[in-house]
Amino acid sequence: MLGALMNLLSLCLKPFGRDSGNVELGSEGREGLLWFRDIGHYASGDFSMAVVQANQVLEDQSQIESGPFGTFVGVYDGHGGPEAARYVCDHLFRNFQAISAESEGVVTTETIRRAFLQTEEGFTALVSQLWISQPNLASVGSCCLVGVIYEQTLFIANLGDSRVVLGKKVGNTGVVAAIQLSTEHNANVEAVRQELKDLHPNDPQIVVLKHGVWRVKGIIQVSRSIGDVYMKHAQFNREPLNAKFRLPEPMNMPILTANPSIISHTLHPNDSFLIFASDGLWEHLSNEKAVDIVHSHPRAGSAKRLVKAALQEAARKREMRYSDLRRIDKKVRRHFHDDITVIVLFLNHDLISRGMVQDPPLSVRSALEH
Repeated sequence: MLGALMNLLSLCLKPFGRDSGNVELGSEGREGLLWFRDIGHYASGDFSMAVVQANQVLEDQSQIESGPFGTFVGVYDGHGGPEAARYVCDHLFRNFQAISAESEGVVTTETIRRAFLQTEEGFTALVSQLWISQPNLASVGSCCLVGVIYEQTLFIANLGDSRVVLGKKVGNTGVVAAIQLSTEHNANVEAVRQELKDLHPNDPQIVVLKHGVWRVKGIIQVSRSIGDVYMKHAQFNREPLNAKFRLPEPMNMPILTANPSIISHTLHPNDSFLIFASDGLWEHLSNEKAVDIVHSHPRAGSAKRLVKAALQEAARKREMRYSDLRRIDKKVRRHFHDDITVIVLFLNHDLISRGMVQDPPLSVRSALEH
């Protein structure tokens, strides 16, 4: 148990924002609670990355990995605490690499699905090891949005309500359309509520409307995640878990799942860029607005520009100035907006078609202190 605890502490204390290899990554900086990397280079083009903190402890994590396998992008939006998102950031790509190696580097939807489920199993094992000393780790979870570019195919895998939007050129018109590629798992989506009702036909309380928000069992909005094992395994939905997470009736089957929605998309020369972001961005910006912001400005600083646009909209909704919002410290800031993570990938189809390999490999994680 002590070894598991030390392992968890090492995850929490691991430094962020370090990249392997001597790759020129462009300008990096901080503006208060905002960290950004304006421009960098990955195997299939350029990228821009930014994160702003709102919670007392940052619960968003993200990464870009690029090498012989192609490119892997992950956005992990934690809830209930930072531990699950950090665990995913440390283990999901590592599991993906190992599973891909077993199939000689070939990437398929099943490769990605296995990596998700293996990561879920690992986190569940950690919760089990720490159950007596840290029972509330059972109530910590993370949404997981992953993109993999392999040869000329883009795979998108998702748990929860983070989102990826494609900016696609419309012929030679100069217009760029916004196309959402990910499927979201949030109880506020009618199709998700219906899915839950179909899976639990004998539970009239499977989704409950509380204060205008639909929640699974009246507790959590997302229906799929890594972690949240109190909603998946009956042995973790009991004392000493905090009473607010304990269900009044026996759990006969898992309520949440870690099985991701996965799509594959053949990359087309008109596919211009991809915006990966946690729901903190989409709470304030529409798909079309986000794509327009990226399309209408230089590549450098795209992610930071999107984060600032969301913050400006959050300030407007509260009838306050953006400059005043920026002065509000973390924790209190959460009353105005969520942690927000954005990664923009610009697609260079010459590199994609030639199957260029990143040398040396690129590995970048968001670098905001927590």
